[in-house]
Amino acid sequence: MSEASDEYAHSPVPEGVTVPGWRVGLIVASFSIGLPDFLNGAHNALALGLGKAMLAAVLAGLILCVGGSLTAIVSVRSRLSTYLLVRRSFGTGGAALINTVIALIHFCWFGVNASFFGEAMVEAAKANGLPGTFATFVILGSILMTLSTIIGFRALDRLALVAVPVLAAILIAVVVAAVNARGLVTAPAPNPPEAMHFGIALSALVGAYVLAVATMPDLSRYTRTARGAVGSMVLSFPIATPLMMTAAAIPALAMNETSVMKLVVAFGFGTPVLFLLVLPTWTVNALNLYSSSLSLTSTFPRVRQWMFTVAGGTIGTILALMGILEAFIPFVLFLGLIIPPIAAIYVIDSWTRFRRADSAQSLLHLPIFRWHALAAWVGSIGVGALSAYGGVTLTTVPALDATFFAAAVYGLLMIPHRRRAAVTDPA
Repeated sequence: MSEASDEYAHSPVPEGVTVPGWRVGLIVASFSIGLPDFLNGAHNALALGLGKAMLAAVLAGLILCVGGSLTAIVSVRSRLSTYLLVRRSFGTGGAALINTVIALIHFCWFGVNASFFGEAMVEAAKANGLPGTFATFVILGSILMTLSTIIGFRALDRLALVAVPVLAAILIAVVVAAVNARGLVTAPAPNPPEAMHFGIALSALVGAYVLAVATMPDLSRYTRTARGAVGSMVLSFPIATPLMMTAAAIPALAMNETSVMKLVVAFGFGTPVLFLLVLPTWTVNALNLYSSSLSLTSTFPRVRQWMFTVAGGTIGTILALMGILEAFIPFVLFLGLIIPPIAAIYVIDSWTRFRRADSAQSLLHLPIFRWHALAAWVGSIGVGALSAYGGVTLTTVPALDATFFAAAVYGLLMIPHRRRAAVTDPA
């Protein structure tokens, strides 16, 4: 599917290469199982307690399922990638801006996963009486991840197939060990590392996965039918997200610890398990660099892809050394403010302006900027920020406030233009 993704990056996907929805659903479900997800769930549990943390996870799974279904249906009907959907909604220049923002977010995720790599290697070194600092391991790991992305090791593809089940098995072992050691603890921590109310916790959970929802067309455009696309979302987020959050919440509350690396060491699982735990960060970071460099190369074709890969690895490394992991919750909260409105706008366009348009024809004669879309997006970020940091909120969930505002304002701005021809709209 990845090779086909490159082949149809600038055109609709032919019907002959589509796949059943359950295959996409399994891929999407794997997005919910990772070290950043453990950290997110652990922070939420320590702040809210087990009951409210689980409720937040269930609601997040449902919200992500609805959002993913909408973006998936759009992509099945149009067979267009996320980049092309954004391009026809925001204009060529607007798409370049948003593409750059999304690439920078991938660089940030590289920094998050490089931090996990560094943390795991430090714990492994301590357990074996070996020297090594966090900064040293982060830099070495980032160099290897960047080089492997440039060279394109086929082994990384095979590693990705086993990384998720291996990580899931380790997390189950951590849960069992935590319950055996301290029992099932349900009360929140007296002094959680990130104090937050329910709405902020829910927004942070949504923000952690919302990039996958917004870029879902890159996968779901290969789904055979719209019904299969919805089915793939039902099989993924509503099931995988609560399960992952449970696996994080139980040991975090029992041991009052958010680092799965430290839990693995505390339970005496040994250095091999630490290495197994850190392998997925390598494959995920290779994907982060590949996706970001590919999108930036499409936006800036005169720059070679390997240059963007090196730039992304360098920026991500710097962010890791600056302590992006310490600001993880604010980071995913911010993602929930800036990404969902983008998806809301291209979904609205797909259901209105381009509902009956030919997908290939809809990509012709695009303006540089579609100011209605950009204004709604920028305004929604402001509304989301007020909700998250200013106490002015409609739903108590900043990600939802930003999304609803973008949808409402964009819909109102487009009322005078709805009778224009979908493909030739110069607005």
